[in-house]
Amino acid sequence: MRIFYLALLSIFCLNAAKAQVNDKKTTINGHLTDEQQKPLEYATVGLFKAADSSLVKTAFTTPDGKFQLLAINAGSYYIKVNMMGYQPYLGKSFTVADNLPVLNMNAIALKQVGNTLKTVNVTAVKPLLERKADKLVMNVENSSTAVGSTAFEVLQKAPGVTVDQNENITMQGKQGVLIMLDGKSTYMSNADVANLLKNMQSSEVESIELITNPSSKYDAAGNAGIINIKTKRNKNAGANGSFNVGAGYGKNFRMNTGLNLNYRNKHINVFGNYNYGNVKRENFLSIDRIANGTPNVYFSQNSTTVRTNNSNNFKAGVDYYIDKNNIIGFLATGYLNSGKENGDANTNMGKYFGQIDSLLISDSKEKRKYNNFAYNVNYKSVLDTIGQEISVDLDYSNYTGDNSTYYTNRYLYADQSFIRPINYIRNTTPSDIKIKAFKVDYALPLGKSAKLEAGVKSSWVKTDNNLIAEELKNDNWQNDVRRSNRFVYDENVNAVYASINKEFKGFSIQAGLRMEQTNSKGNLITTNNVVERSYWDFFPTVYLQKTINKDNQLGLSYGRRVDRPSYDDLNPFVYYLDEYAYNKGNPFLNPQYTHNIELNYTFKQKYLLTAHYSRVNDAITQVLLPDEEKKALYQTNANLAKNIVYGVNLYVPVKIAKWWNMNNTLNTFHIIFESPNLGGKNLENRKTAMQYRMQNNFIIVDGLTAETMANYESPVDYGTLSLKSRYSFDIGFSKSLMQKKASLRLAVSDLFNISESNLKSAYPGLSYDLYQKNESRVVRLSFNYRFGKNEIKPARRRTTGTEDEQGRMKN
Repeated sequence: MRIFYLALLSIFCLNAAKAQVNDKKTTINGHLTDEQQKPLEYATVGLFKAADSSLVKTAFTTPDGKFQLLAINAGSYYIKVNMMGYQPYLGKSFTVADNLPVLNMNAIALKQVGNTLKTVNVTAVKPLLERKADKLVMNVENSSTAVGSTAFEVLQKAPGVTVDQNENITMQGKQGVLIMLDGKSTYMSNADVANLLKNMQSSEVESIELITNPSSKYDAAGNAGIINIKTKRNKNAGANGSFNVGAGYGKNFRMNTGLNLNYRNKHINVFGNYNYGNVKRENFLSIDRIANGTPNVYFSQNSTTVRTNNSNNFKAGVDYYIDKNNIIGFLATGYLNSGKENGDANTNMGKYFGQIDSLLISDSKEKRKYNNFAYNVNYKSVLDTIGQEISVDLDYSNYTGDNSTYYTNRYLYADQSFIRPINYIRNTTPSDIKIKAFKVDYALPLGKSAKLEAGVKSSWVKTDNNLIAEELKNDNWQNDVRRSNRFVYDENVNAVYASINKEFKGFSIQAGLRMEQTNSKGNLITTNNVVERSYWDFFPTVYLQKTINKDNQLGLSYGRRVDRPSYDDLNPFVYYLDEYAYNKGNPFLNPQYTHNIELNYTFKQKYLLTAHYSRVNDAITQVLLPDEEKKALYQTNANLAKNIVYGVNLYVPVKIAKWWNMNNTLNTFHIIFESPNLGGKNLENRKTAMQYRMQNNFIIVDGLTAETMANYESPVDYGTLSLKSRYSFDIGFSKSLMQKKASLRLAVSDLFNISESNLKSAYPGLSYDLYQKNESRVVRLSFNYRFGKNEIKPARRRTTGTEDEQGRMKN
């Protein structure tokens, strides 16, 4: 109801604002003729903003050559005119002043080009959404809903994309999405990706590609698919850049800042950026559970953790254009991140809830550092005039991490007397991950309507994780042989792929096959426990698309995918919240395999309806299970026999008024998990669930916009977890400054502080209730300024060879 009342209040306020500014709008009148002063009818006239070349309005000339552009706000603009048989007209920029009712322009005369139609350019504005055979493209650059936003906020508006309170990005309800920028992996964790996109303005984004069923060209990894964010490509030489700074406060302070620079001339392009973030946030966790026994033991656990993260993300590169057909480039990316975490946990134990027989008080202090440096060398050559291309990538990446955690455990009776002496333990966990990759891609056009693509790739990964566990005894730190361990993992994946696409009149087909050979070896050195695997896999993909007419499109796709376990998930080390709640890895995890089928319908390039089905075998799933011996609860990842999801997604944009746009996204699905022997129990759960998001954009006055976003997620059973419904409501305001070169934004996430997680057990025989509340209500203020030439062409877009491998690293 609070969301409803706020929406009503927004409508009333914005209606009043609209009534006040309507009389300030301007009508632009113009007249179009040929060189003999004869009027030209049905010519296309476009009005564009001078600051960013975004289209504002279009009109057609009448039989007497006149055109009229209505309700134009104050600002700087220019006009483009296109008509078959005449040279395009590009006018000089002009200004529309405040309180100017009518602006009469000078007559425009177009020059004829005779019978040479090749020189005529017809300017077309791309629709907001374009359905292609293997992806859905959201064209951001001409969208008024994206003005004044960050790339992170624009991404949340994409159909089927959701971001939870921990800033994990999901697509069609599936986690593990690979985020790419200009076809290149970001090499970052979820938190780092979110920070990077928050520092990128929407004016830098051309389009967002949603690839739910990637083709054979991409690595076969990734059940959830790929989101590729393409930045704008311009043409002129010179230098430009942007600077941003932001701050936020919930219960704790956070800030971020970044600098982006680019220089280009005829033969060379040099580019780089740096982003810094400091985030402090609080998390509260409560678990009430019953441990079966004789008698049963009732546990009430409450913990509060305060995390501080410092992130330094950077990218630098250079592209050298040898000639018009050959380019060589070097790219370096990385991050230098650190953080600390202080936690307090209290566990009350008794014969029933409310009675305390004994308790455990645990304090923990953690310090962590994790660095990553990745290097890419790329060569691309156009081999002939028909468009035959070859591209070669060499990649190397090195990740290092070092965590140190200190625990203090106090075991007390109900009267606060000690059961036993205080227990002091500490863990040190240095880790090292090295990745090398080699990739070659080849493309061959087959006539005007067909294309063959093929390629090979090999990657080599080596991870080394060491857990040094110690206990303080007699004032000396002594090695705890029960917990200390070292885990080394080696992996080699070799792949070859080929795909072909063919376009017919109103119909297109694309088919491909990727073959991958995997060799892996996990060695738990301390216990000499070795797990070796070697196997071949085949991953076919097929895409069919039918254009019925200009307003109706149908598409059908199938693909097989694989998700290999992350390196951390394979690491068997144990990490404690306290003695009765801990997390551990699983070196025996198998890859999971997914069959994806998707049928989509697009109406008027705006409304989307998608039916999807996926079946995952050996589904890698996060589970909460009982430790009967220790009467503890632990979290790990396990292979569940199968996971089936089928459902329907609906995306409906609505233009309620010229100043009000609404986007509605509804995702309904039925999810099934089955595993006949999970910890000795048979797991089988089924649930129908839905996710709904309503996003509203309001233009208050020219340059000042407002936005609200409401989210609802219904209850759902996921593996061993039964989650209750979740809600959130965000609101923000954006103001453009300094002739559109700068923007100031104020936003509040989770305005009513209602975003929280409540779950219970879906595992047979296990009873608990878990409540988690993050620091979700945060007020943020950000400022962005762009300088230099806005027409500079940025670094070329290219993929690297370590996208899949980098994506399996966690911080």
